Amino acid sequence: MDTAAEVTRIADAAEAADGASPLDEAARMALADGVATVTVADGGFTLLHDGDLSLAVHPDSRGRGVGGDLLQRVASYDGALVAWSHGNHPAAARLARAYGWERVRDLWVMRRPTSLPLPPLDSPEGLRIRSYTDADADAIVAVNAAAFASHPEQGAMDRDNLARRMAEPWFDPAGLLVAEDASGVLGFHWTKQHDAALGEVYVVGVSPQAQGRGLGRLLTLAGLHHLAGLGVDEVLLYVESDNAPAVAVYSRLGFGHADADTHVQYRRP
Repeated sequence: MDTAAEVTRIADAAEAADGASPLDEAARMALADGVATVTVADGGFTLLHDGDLSLAVHPDSRGRGVGGDLLQRVASYDGALVAWSHGNHPAAARLARAYGWERVRDLWVMRRPTSLPLPPLDSPEGLRIRSYTDADADAIVAVNAAAFASHPEQGAMDRDNLARRMAEPWFDPAGLLVAEDASGVLGFHWTKQHDAALGEVYVVGVSPQAQGRGLGRLLTLAGLHHLAGLGVDEVLLYVESDNAPAVAVYSRLGFGHADADTHVQYRRP
């Protein structure tokens, strides 16, 4: 059996049924790179990498206790273990309650149609927003590390991880916007185009020394102008539900959130 192909088959079927994929970007890269521990059984799978668990059951195999059986297979995992329910699936919530996992994070998806008019992009004097060049790599990693020092996933990006992300088929250096002044790089907005209709505010990072100057909003707006220029119909982003300042910025720019667009992280006690 081609394990990776079977995981992808089950994940694609689950996404078609649930409206959200059970595999996020990190899980898909771990699967493709062969660095995940994978179990496939009874029409479902578990995928483990760096203490992060992905679990899914094919729609045709649901209602038979497969999810619980798979979850028990990782009971011997030594160390902290977390799992995401992409789309806040009711079955995931029931499974978490049954096995004593606690809900610890809510990640929102916010969406904005590009049919909404965008405010003009007016950069203050001395500030330049431009596309990424290879000479920016160290600065991007440094700004990202400072901006996301308390973020459990994004803050861990190093040069190798940056290169790995840039090796993805969707990467376009024109869509990685860098803000700089005479002192150097102050922030960046990494956009992503999923397909002809959908774009994403992938990462917006601002150096702590440059925060409080409206640079996050300006970079977000610059990325929205870029994505609108590509002709996408909608732009989405991910934001922690309790990040009130970021939610406020995105809301003022026309983004909205629906309950179905909530990703929930559970942690094994």
